[in-house]
Amino acid sequence: QLMSTMSPAFPDCLSAPSAAFGALSDIKILDLTQMLAGPYGTMILADHGAQVIKVEGPDGDITRSAGPYKDGDNVQALGGYFQSVDRNKRSICLDLKTEDGKRIFKELVKHVDAVTENFRAGVMDRLGLSYEVLREINPRLVYGALRGFGDRRTGHSPYQDWPAFDVVAQAMGGVMAITGPDATTPTKVGPGIGDIVPGIMLGFGVLAAIHHARRTGVGQFVDVSMVDAVLAVCERMVWQHSVQGLRPGPEGNHHPFLCPFGMFPAADGFVTIAAQQDPFFAILVTGLEAPELLADPDFKDRIVRTRNRQRLIDELNRRTSRFTKAQLIERLAGKIPFGPVMDIAEIMVDPHFAAREMIVDVEQPGAAPIQIAGVPVKMTETPGGVMRRSPLLGEDTAASLAALGMSQEQIRLLAEQRVIITANQR
Repeated sequence: QLMSTMSPAFPDCLSAPSAAFGALSDIKILDLTQMLAGPYGTMILADHGAQVIKVEGPDGDITRSAGPYKDGDNVQALGGYFQSVDRNKRSICLDLKTEDGKRIFKELVKHVDAVTENFRAGVMDRLGLSYEVLREINPRLVYGALRGFGDRRTGHSPYQDWPAFDVVAQAMGGVMAITGPDATTPTKVGPGIGDIVPGIMLGFGVLAAIHHARRTGVGQFVDVSMVDAVLAVCERMVWQHSVQGLRPGPEGNHHPFLCPFGMFPAADGFVTIAAQQDPFFAILVTGLEAPELLADPDFKDRIVRTRNRQRLIDELNRRTSRFTKAQLIERLAGKIPFGPVMDIAEIMVDPHFAAREMIVDVEQPGAAPIQIAGVPVKMTETPGGVMRRSPLLGEDTAASLAALGMSQEQIRLLAEQRVIITANQR
């Protein structure tokens, strides 16, 4: 009965109330993903205008309550973590364990391009909302799934039922084994690339499948394994093992077969230099006031420099450490591939990131605006951007269901039964 008055004009109900923007403004996605990996992938699409509706259970995405919160924020409605990767999205709160919740979700599926989720294998099947069920409702549907070890539909893994987070993906995907200060100390990469890289690949896979569906009328299942995605980023070690018989390990802060190519000390921090080519090396030693290195037969060309790489690194370390980062910038920046190692305080005041709009303000309920990372893909005709803060839990539930054809009384009854959560119930 609750579903009997749903409007056939529903496709418009997912349109953002503000003006559409971006290259993907005609794409609609129901996003069930949580935490970092999946939301990062759908964030990329939302940043370029895709209408991403975050479908959450009554407790919301676990990152909603994880904070951290800005000092003085007495509302604590949106933490920094959630704001960063769920901007530009809408929120519908449905209890998919109820029959009414499932029926509403299935009705939504009729009118979207894609559904995305990053639950453990089998969760959606047990809810009766598997890909096979949903594609009967919408044959053009793209179903994007992100899991630690993939889905049986594209290749059954013996680890399929293992839960995974970033650190597990980094470990098993190979990146830890080739990262570290020395040959015996594997190290986790700082950012959560075990989440973020799979998320990027999910965004690409969903977009590619939508392109195919619009051309052919046929949707498909898009499967991204976190571990697979990390291995793909570590592509060099695969061919090194195959072609050269190597078992690459951590290389510290320098390249295994290009030199100089890595990080060097300054008097007040560190810089990076990539001057392996002969013309660049000549400019480097001139800038460091070290012509004797250019005259040294051990460093006369790219081949012998690689052969004597550790001695050259030691020699350069002694020379770069005599100068501050500012002095090295003056001597080398723009002349060879060079850049100082910058922390976030330096990045926040650097003119490059300001000019590129890579630090942006977002509204923070209960406090002054906070800053998050901007959109790195720039477009001249259809620019993306951070147009809206992340949504409050259920902020868009009532409006979306009203557009679906439900009366205010029906919405009120569903809210009373906790099938849905609306903004008024927060």
